[in-house]
Amino acid sequence: MEIDENMLKGKKHLHFIGIGGSGMFPMVQILHDEGFYITGSDNNETETTKIERKMGIPVTFGQAAENIEGADLIVHTAAIMADNPELIAAKASGVPVLERADLLGIVTSWYSNAICVSGTHGKTSTTSMITQILCTAGVDISAYIGGKLPCIGGSDIAGKSDIMVCESCEFEDHFLKFFPDISVILNIDADHLDYFGTLENIIRSFHKFSESTSKCIIVNGSDESSMKAVEGISGKEIITFGKDNSCDYYPENVKHKNGLLTIYDVMYRGEKLGTVTLHVAGIHNVMNSLAAVAAARYVGADFSIIQKGLEEFRGAKRRFEKLGEEKGITVVDDYAHHPTELEATLNAAMEMNFNHVWAVFQPFTFSRTKLLLDDFARVLRIPDHAVLTDIMGSREKNTYGIFTRHLAEKIPDCVWFPQDESTEWTDERKYANFEQICDYICEHAQEGDLVITLGCGDAYKIAKMILKKLSEGK
Repeated sequence: MEIDENMLKGKKHLHFIGIGGSGMFPMVQILHDEGFYITGSDNNETETTKIERKMGIPVTFGQAAENIEGADLIVHTAAIMADNPELIAAKASGVPVLERADLLGIVTSWYSNAICVSGTHGKTSTTSMITQILCTAGVDISAYIGGKLPCIGGSDIAGKSDIMVCESCEFEDHFLKFFPDISVILNIDADHLDYFGTLENIIRSFHKFSESTSKCIIVNGSDESSMKAVEGISGKEIITFGKDNSCDYYPENVKHKNGLLTIYDVMYRGEKLGTVTLHVAGIHNVMNSLAAVAAARYVGADFSIIQKGLEEFRGAKRRFEKLGEEKGITVVDDYAHHPTELEATLNAAMEMNFNHVWAVFQPFTFSRTKLLLDDFARVLRIPDHAVLTDIMGSREKNTYGIFTRHLAEKIPDCVWFPQDESTEWTDERKYANFEQICDYICEHAQEGDLVITLGCGDAYKIAKMILKKLSEGK
């Protein structure tokens, strides 16, 4: 189906298949605030569906063809299988049927300053930083973020200004469905190779994303692949940020303090704009914040406000998020799931003067684990102790013959717990594995240590289990 930015005109009733999904919820909130009548269905009650029902949205549990009756437009995620009875009925009904990314793309077209933040790494953090700055400036913005941000009370907000800040994921070319006015390209790395095949194909998609931008491209001038993506682009302003004075925006006098604190001077074309204080660690967050500075200044924010907004920023959920401290052991969680992200996060952790860093990593998908096995092994040698969970298969079957032991064997002194490789991965097996890891960490971690759970799955549950067990003194 050809996606038209005017597809929502004249529509009143929107039905969401899988309304409890984390990617659906922000869309539901924005469109509900815009006055659309929303209904939806999901398999089970979740915290998200509870909130949606409190908003007055009818949610049906269990999926059946009759649930779509009366809808003018039907939305589903890519995770909804072709044999889903509602999806089958929707396609037979003649009513427009969109994937979530299609709908989000249409929403971006409503704004004359849609800031679409892309890149292999750092999207959520940078989108959150820009949102924090503009909220601090008093701008009535709309935002769509892949993580929760305290200043907007969640992962999205619907405002009345002409500015929208939108996290824009390259997965299966979803970001090519958007209508960016200002695009941000943070970096380009080899990821989602099961879809793209090669890094060159990823660069081509980012080039198309750049071409679709109407006003300005803010790009990492220190990243070779990102600069390749904007080669030959004309008719729009290109602003660079990066590590040195070859870029428009760059840092000087970077200082990492104890804990999650970084201070640096923001330079713009040789001029010092001022000093920024970040309460998030690592040089990668310096780069993310420079991109945020560039985007915020482009839409009119004063640098003094930018300073205040960045100082108020404490990170988004699951981005080096401190979950607690028990028995002198600090426990944090991070979404890092690609070797480049892990390297940046673990290097930052090792600079924080903890006695020992325990990295608990949950590999995500068999294909990514196999393709990037040696890179994962290399970066997981950075912490003092690496602990691995069973591989979370998610949407995949293990047709790759890859298991945790293949990664563990490449990491000296790695801690892992063998699983029955002849059986299918199950939730029961996963949680038994989580218990094993929790017990091991609680037995061996000492006062002054840092425990960090890593991965885009549900490794954060291990962090919470550790804190609970430590607090109970078990």
